Amino acid sequence: MWNIILGIALLYWLSTARVIRSEVLTVRERPYVEAARAAGASDFRIMTVHILPNVIPLSALYAAIAVGYSIVAQASIAFLGFGDPSVPSWGVMLQRAFVTQSFGTAWWWVIPPGLSITLVVTGAYLVGRGYEEVVNPQLQEQ
Repeated sequence: MWNIILGIALLYWLSTARVIRSEVLTVRERPYVEAARAAGASDFRIMTVHILPNVIPLSALYAAIAVGYSIVAQASIAFLGFGDPSVPSWGVMLQRAFVTQSFGTAWWWVIPPGLSITLVVTGAYLVGRGYEEVVNPQLQEQ
């Protein structure tokens, strides 16, 4: 189980780190950061006061998207049979329904785990978008 968690985390960390790094490099070159540097602000102050508040909304959005992708990836791995069958998972539930050929006759084996995956992934994404709109007032509609 820990190998699956580590693999999913490493897989989704790469793209998120690349985007956040590019945003940090963009914010680092803005005039107010250069003005703070010219005024004698320390590197720690520039990072915490000027760069970090501009990067947190983007990182929160990518974290919410990564939660959704991670849930779907874990359910897919469990459905394919590569996970631990003793660990309760929506993917294991769907796999057992598939193995017993219950997709057409026993809908109550298929609909609850599939709907749960959909609702949790959608909820995680909407929480991330809501947080981004609260933190970044430029996204709010006028």
